[in-house]
Amino acid sequence: MWLIIIRALLSWVNPDPYNPIVRFLIKVTEPVLYFVRRKLPVYLGGMDFSPVVVLLAIYFLRIFLVKSLMEMALRMG
Repeated sequence: MWLIIIRALLSWVNPDPYNPIVRFLIKVTEPVLYFVRRKLPVYLGGMDFSPVVVLLAIYFLRIFLVKSLMEMALRMG
């Protein structure tokens, strides 16, 4: 989640593409962001909303899926 947020913040400035930290962030986050961009083209006025979609998906998984799995595990045990 934090990597996506940092990547979105870096997109507002012009980071050095040869910086190892920037390269790492792009290498780690681009597959997920590219998947969202390909499936759901959410470009409005030149803005890329794929980080927002990914963050909402992460939030959904953390709240709904993890909670459901924990409740199911408690019922089984």
